[in-house]
Amino acid sequence: VALRPSRVEAPVWILPGQADDTVTVHTGYGRRAAGQLGTSVGFDAFPLIGTQHVTLERTGKTHELVSTQHHSIMEGRELIWRVTPEEAAAGKFDHRPPAVPEITLYQDPKDMLKGRYAWAMSIDLSACIGCNACVVACQAESNIPVVGKSEVARGREMHWIRLDRYFIGKNANELRIVHQPVTCQHCEQAPCEVVCPVEATVHTADGLNAMVYNRCVGTRYCSNNCPYKVRRFNFFDYRTKGLKADPRSLQANPNVTVRGRGVMEKCTYCVQRIQRAVIAADRTDRRVRDGEIVTACQQACPAEAIVFGDLRDPESRVSRLRREPTAYSLLGQLNTRPRTTYLAKLENPHV
Repeated sequence: VALRPSRVEAPVWILPGQADDTVTVHTGYGRRAAGQLGTSVGFDAFPLIGTQHVTLERTGKTHELVSTQHHSIMEGRELIWRVTPEEAAAGKFDHRPPAVPEITLYQDPKDMLKGRYAWAMSIDLSACIGCNACVVACQAESNIPVVGKSEVARGREMHWIRLDRYFIGKNANELRIVHQPVTCQHCEQAPCEVVCPVEATVHTADGLNAMVYNRCVGTRYCSNNCPYKVRRFNFFDYRTKGLKADPRSLQANPNVTVRGRGVMEKCTYCVQRIQRAVIAADRTDRRVRDGEIVTACQQACPAEAIVFGDLRDPESRVSRLRREPTAYSLLGQLNTRPRTTYLAKLENPHV
């Protein structure tokens, strides 16, 4: 890309939805003094800022492009439900597929979960703008390692929450882009729990799908059996790196265990924040108030698309959102009974 006298060489990633004879170049990358993780990542586009026309030419060079998402089509599955304003106003929206009949030798989970609280999350797809602020916040809060481009290329990313992006539409002229944050759904009938040979992933009384890190032996059966693919495996011992007293090492959250090599990990609903609030409430002999617990992803979301709370309180915000006619569970037909639910994306078909 040339804007005389400046010139920038960058790889090309072809995506649907881009207008003909146009390119999109993002600024903010290619920094030369951004520390160990940020230096020389991407390409500096600031030299191209101007009002003149730019020229494009092929260089004949190649560059490895790496992404955490390799498939952007839902293949007919209703992962992201969409609703028109008319359907939402009339309350006639219901795309729920028929559930698989429940056949099990185990005790009914409804009889097992008798805790004082029942934690749950609701995500509004109409509010989500796909900014990835939740991903960054979770990374900082939960001491998630930055694995680098080479490990992401091997499918070894460690994010506990991801932003799925899908292209929908019959042709390029009608194309729409939708986003969906996906993290551990904390299923009441979690497929990951029944396959772990050492019971390293268990269910708490308040409905959390918890990990016992010092019990995990790294079989990865839980990851194979998770239909949401939200579990992450430590292929390297990131916790022994960077033990020097530098700012990057000292930023680790002391309230969250740093996992070692060979351990599976995932979203915990910010259990450290939950326990802090529960302990504070117990000291004064009261229940946790609605809105008292704010998860890291919820705190960072600029659109307030994420709501967390207690289902035992029928008047809590998360309870009211779950009763909305547009509320649904991701892959609910699998009878996993997720504690995380979504609100269908509100779209105007006439725009």
